[in-house]
Amino acid sequence: RRESAVKAAVLVFPDSNCDRDVQVALSSIGASVSLIWHEENRLPDGLDLIVVPGGFAYGDYLRAGALAALSPIMPALREAAEAGRYILGICNGFQILTESGLLPGALRRNQHRRFLCKPARLQVVNRNSAFTRQLGPEVTLPVAHSEGAYQADAATLKAIEAEGRVAFRYAENLNGAARNIAGVLSANGRVLGLMPHPERASDPLHGRLYGRRLFESILA
Repeated sequence: RRESAVKAAVLVFPDSNCDRDVQVALSSIGASVSLIWHEENRLPDGLDLIVVPGGFAYGDYLRAGALAALSPIMPALREAAEAGRYILGICNGFQILTESGLLPGALRRNQHRRFLCKPARLQVVNRNSAFTRQLGPEVTLPVAHSEGAYQADAATLKAIEAEGRVAFRYAENLNGAARNIAGVLSANGRVLGLMPHPERASDPLHGRLYGRRLFESILA
């Protein structure tokens, strides 16, 4: 079907700061995008993609993503995941997906205890997912986080590696993430969480278009 038929939604939490950036990135390549406030208890019908954006939902109180994972919209997001909808969690969105159990593991404080903000070279480990098919073996995307070090127990790490669920890996470990992991897929490959920001590499003015290619891959 044509890209113009793709329906997407971007969730908005208190202190989200990348929701409209994602809306602009998706709209620029033909998606119809709705912003959904976190206090809603249902999602629009017929969605193809739901994005949980970056930011500092609820000010990152307790820990990043913990309060947002309890928001009224989250049961509807879980239902969408169970129905096989595509879901993308970016940075704080990745944290929310792990806190809600939609992805395994957790995001901990960066090893050096400092906010990290820089372009990051990434290895595209799984190039067969709907999110990565139009990407090459390596991309560069911006990162901006304090709690971005992916961690999981040994059994979980072994399982996601064996099942091809590591989507992205840092070319050099910037934050202390286990096995340099920067992005993880769900068991069915339809939910992706990643710490880097594709919406910040989606316009020619950004200087690179790797993020746009990721969004185009999903829409295709």
